[in-house]
Amino acid sequence: MALIRPLNGIAPKIGEDTFIAETATIIGDVEIGDNCSIWYGAVLRGDVNSIRIGNRVNIQDNAVIHTTYQKSTTIVEDDVSIAHNAVVHGATLKTGCLIGIGAIVLDHAVIGEGAIIAANSVVLNGTEVEPGSIYAGVPAKFVKKVDEKMAVDYNKRIASNYLMYKKWYEE
Repeated sequence: MALIRPLNGIAPKIGEDTFIAETATIIGDVEIGDNCSIWYGAVLRGDVNSIRIGNRVNIQDNAVIHTTYQKSTTIVEDDVSIAHNAVVHGATLKTGCLIGIGAIVLDHAVIGEGAIIAANSVVLNGTEVEPGSIYAGVPAKFVKKVDEKMAVDYNKRIASNYLMYKKWYEE
């Protein structure tokens, strides 16, 4: 059973039809929307500030979502995929973006709608990633704009696949 616990009088709020793996950890001021999936080993730690997760978001195995005390919150809009071993710390992820495997997104960064952060990239504090673009590297830099249809189709396909995967685990 997942570890879901209140902290300082604030309990996590979980939306309808959301799958939470048995080894996921969700603490404190965390709100998760509907039809999400939180996978094995993922940690959403709303202990020092708030974390807000939209609808149809998938947070994959061993991802960590956190914030900075009195300085940053984490906001994840709808249809976002946060891949295995990624870290999102006090950032805003706009609708339909993809955070690649092992990527790190730091405080006050804003990842634009439909953007892709490549695997193992580091998005530094305060970086604004353009919608529909690919950023890669350490530190992450603009690589190219992606065809809007490709970005939407690619990112939506991953998000849709995770809706399907969560159903397998709910049976």
